[in-house]
Amino acid sequence: MTAPAPDPLDTVFAALADPTRRAILTMLLEDDMAVTDVAHPFAMSLAAISKHLAVLAEAGLITQEKRGRVKWCKLEPDALRAASVWMQGFGQFDPVDLDAFERFLETELGPDQDSLS
Repeated sequence: MTAPAPDPLDTVFAALADPTRRAILTMLLEDDMAVTDVAHPFAMSLAAISKHLAVLAEAGLITQEKRGRVKWCKLEPDALRAASVWMQGFGQFDPVDLDAFERFLETELGPDQDSLS
């Protein structure tokens, strides 16, 4: 007997639970990035970053595509919509405004993304 497929919402929240994956999403707010560029600020192997990227991709939070010899990562902000709708059900959360979130991150983190490591 096979196990039931995980709830997509569980997959999104599990992906967001890790600080490295949240930092990666923050980096991807700016623009698409090559996997090697995503890995640069972190003190971990490229294989470890690739595993984090696989979790984010499985959750639908990013997509990856090969352009020539380089694998690129792209943020998929609509993937947060289901989590936002679920949180709104508690009546304590406003809809996620990704533009406002990006401005907040730029204010808090400054333009130097290397501070994420």
